[in-house]
Amino acid sequence: MRKAKIIFFLGLMFSTFFLSGGIMAEDSRDIIHLSLKDGTVVIETRPDLAPKHVAQIKQLISEKQYDGVVFHRVIEGFMAQTGDVEFGNTSKDSYNINRAGTGGSSLPDIEAEFSEANHARGAVSMARAQNPNSANSQFFICFKDASFLDRQYTIWGYVIKGMEFVDNIKLGEPPKDPDKIIKMELISK
Repeated sequence: MRKAKIIFFLGLMFSTFFLSGGIMAEDSRDIIHLSLKDGTVVIETRPDLAPKHVAQIKQLISEKQYDGVVFHRVIEGFMAQTGDVEFGNTSKDSYNINRAGTGGSSLPDIEAEFSEANHARGAVSMARAQNPNSANSQFFICFKDASFLDRQYTIWGYVIKGMEFVDNIKLGEPPKDPDKIIKMELISK
């Protein structure tokens, strides 16, 4: 009987330890509010998929680099791309809609963190040049399933609320009078 109690107690401790570890892993997923003209898009980060990308995005948010950045490439039924903090930020002297999409940030490019995660509707993934290790500050949000991008682009988050506001972003490459990120902020740490 005593042996059974010990085994039960150890099993209870073991399961509690692993369950609380799972909860703690959930807590590391930060929430980002992306304010657009029609409302707020809520993004849950996925540091379990792309820790380096999430860290860089969070740093750029903390520096308010994304506030005022336009959506320079928006393709119907595919995705809305933004994040060029160099040439796409309407509040900077360097803003140039014709160059938006060619710049990045002063931070270094990030090594690819490709995963098995799906580029489903609401996936938030890093834009990059032909070099897989060239992601920097630009990202896109998928309008619908784009699984052909899986294992080729780094997903760092998913929209968990407000996709209807993403759907309303003006189309174009670049759009005439493009929509922009009004404010991007980290809500939980």
